[in-house]
Amino acid sequence: MIIFGTRGYLYQLAVLTMVCGWCGNPAAHTLRKRVTKFTLFFVPLFPISVRYATQCTFCGGEQKIAKEQADALLAQYAAGPDGANPFGQAGHPAQPGQAPQHGHAPGQNPYTS
Repeated sequence: MIIFGTRGYLYQLAVLTMVCGWCGNPAAHTLRKRVTKFTLFFVPLFPISVRYATQCTFCGGEQKIAKEQADALLAQYAAGPDGANPFGQAGHPAQPGQAPQHGHAPGQNPYTS
């Protein structure tokens, strides 16, 4: 007796801020990759299909996209909003020996009254 079938895998590739095609709101969208693999005796052997989609985190609307569009969105995500910083953080890192700024005056403890 041979046991075979398929199994689906869902990978979250990135979280991007875009205007939703369903609700029209500028919101975060997850870029997802769905892979269906052929299994033999519950061991995944090779992929049967690969699909990409974006899902709006505001309304839940999902839009299927082509691999080329997904690659372009990933390249845009890796470049960051200003083309240089992949994490989208504003400003520059603190210099060695300099404390990072946290919104309170130096020397004050924000946790005491």
